[in-house]
Parts: sequence; structure tokens; C-alpha cells
Amino acid sequence: MAMQSSSKTSIFQRFDSYQPSKAVLVWACVVTAVATIVVGFNWGGWVTGGTSLKAATTAGETASRQLASAICVERFRTAPDAAAKLTEFKALTDSYKKRQFIEAGGWATMPGQTSIDSNIAEGCSTALSA
Repeated sequence: MAMQSSSKTSIFQRFDSYQPSKAVLVWACVVTAVATIVVGFNWGGWVTGGTSLKAATTAGETASRQLASAICVERFRTAPDAAAKLTEFKALTDSYKKRQFIEAGGWATMPGQTSIDSNIAEGCSTALSA
């Protein structure tokens, strides 16, 4: 009996000698690109330009409203009869009436504006109620 030489090759030897075709390389690149896009948009936090614009617009409007509400609260508190007005305001139980009270007092009208933004009045009312 003659001893047979081991003709098994290791995984590393097979990897080193592998010569993929151009088609295999192209498909590997395509699959990698698609996988990267799927992972990026689903778990990586990537967004489209439209989604980004919506988020930025919403954040800007929210920040603007919060600033305007803070100005409204400050104008309310620095009014000459602020203590009496605050007591009168806190006596109101309905949030709609509180917002009307703020609007009627003119505190929700921002400098340079002629109309009242009800969202500013609502934010001011919420802040004063706290």
C-alpha cells in the first residue's frame, strides 16, 4: 500500500487561487451598493432632501413659535397691571377663554405684525398657566 499524498487544499489556498469573472465582480458591486443603500436608509439615519427640508421647516416654525411665546409671556409680566391681569387670567378655567384673554390684551401680537397668531397665544397661555 502506497501512502497517498494529501491533495486537500486549505480554504486560504483556495481563496488565493480563486479568479472571479468580470460578471461576478460586477454583481458583487451591485449587491454591495444596494445593501449599503438599504442599511443606510433603514438603520443609518439617511433621509432624502425632501424629508430633510420638512424636518428643518418644522423645527424652524417650532422654534419661532417658542420664541414668540416667550416674548408674549415677558410682555405680559412687564405690563403695568401684570399682577391683577395674572390673577384674572388664572381665574379663567377654559383654555379657549385664556387664549382669547391673551389675544385681547395684545400680548400675542408680535412687533411688526398686525394680526394675532393663535399658536403664539396658545403657547403664551400654556406658559402662563404653569
